[in-house]
Amino acid sequence: MNPNTAITAHNISKQYRLGEVGTGTLTHDLNRFWAKLRGKEDPFLKIGESNDRTSKGESDYVWSLKDINFEIEKGDAVGIIGRNGAGKSTLLKLLSRVTKPTTGHFEVQGRIASLLEVGTGFNPEMTGRENIFLNGAILGMRRQEIKRKFDEIVDFAGVERYIDTPVKRYSSGMYVRLAFAVAAHLESEILIVDEVLAVGDAEFQKKCLGKMGDVSKGEGRTVLFVSHDLNAVSQLCNVGILLNNGEVEYRGPAREAISKYLSDGVDDAVYINPIDSSSKEIFIKKIEVQKSTGSVSSEFYFDEIINLKFNIEIKNKNKYVSLFVMILDSRKKRIFACETENIKDEIILSFEANTLVRGSYSVHAFINEPKIKQHDVAEDVCKFVVLDASSYLSKHGDYDYGSVFAKHTWK
Repeated sequence: MNPNTAITAHNISKQYRLGEVGTGTLTHDLNRFWAKLRGKEDPFLKIGESNDRTSKGESDYVWSLKDINFEIEKGDAVGIIGRNGAGKSTLLKLLSRVTKPTTGHFEVQGRIASLLEVGTGFNPEMTGRENIFLNGAILGMRRQEIKRKFDEIVDFAGVERYIDTPVKRYSSGMYVRLAFAVAAHLESEILIVDEVLAVGDAEFQKKCLGKMGDVSKGEGRTVLFVSHDLNAVSQLCNVGILLNNGEVEYRGPAREAISKYLSDGVDDAVYINPIDSSSKEIFIKKIEVQKSTGSVSSEFYFDEIINLKFNIEIKNKNKYVSLFVMILDSRKKRIFACETENIKDEIILSFEANTLVRGSYSVHAFINEPKIKQHDVAEDVCKFVVLDASSYLSKHGDYDYGSVFAKHTWK
């Protein structure tokens, strides 16, 4: 193995069986095991049965990952992205040795600290102090090494008052703050973080991203990060791995991986009302996120115009109604809102992308008859992202500009 390589994945696959675990008899289970050892097909697989990851599939077997191969260099910050069900969390669980691959193996140089979900690796009956020392011991650290890091961990987590309280008494926010602090500060060569940061508030998430940046860039440790927040991936990671249906679709620079993911997900920028609304007097038929040219897009740069095109069915034009539109960030926080009473078959809301800071966004819209009823609603639809690769702000790198960027002048 190359001394500069932290992790190598060789033909990693993971298969899960749906439904009951057993086959009904010990003989059948032993025959399955013997066939697997010899690399043979499952002798009890039904005729015509194959792997199918879709929700409508009929197979009892699903390949969560299939023939995954990659290398990760020491010091890389790797963002693993993809749609829900792409296999991201499964990959991290395999790397963290929570479960074993069905086929293939990893070569790893260095100790791994992982934060996969709230509470992973913590004993709820033990105090925060005891869990810090337990996790350090699991990583192979000596007691004196853990003591040197102890105050730093507690200060970062902000749980000084509760450090001698059993962690089962902690709120989910306290739990994840301490878990992240332990994983990030103890001396492992590889840090693995799943989307647990969604539990924390905005200030904590910013603090965690800053710490992961320090771990990767300052300390030269390797970071693997799974997130749906493409802005966070863009800020933190230099390498991106895009998973699609359990396979590696792209590996390369993080920004290129994000662009590939967004170009594959143009359909996410379109909302078509899934409900039969024929009985409604007024309803939203369709919403599209468009560029100024009228083409549908889920990716916008800082100097572009974003158009939200609404197609509305109006059967009773005498109704006094309004269209209310909200833009939400990746944490579903309302960034700004506006409304119009000029309801017609087609409405276009336009605003400059640089109104928003770089990040991931979605649309929440509803048609409302004031003080009477809500006629229709489209919740958290039309995903899009604002990128900042060429504006004068980009020279400041990962600086946090808040939620919106207000137009302004200096005198």
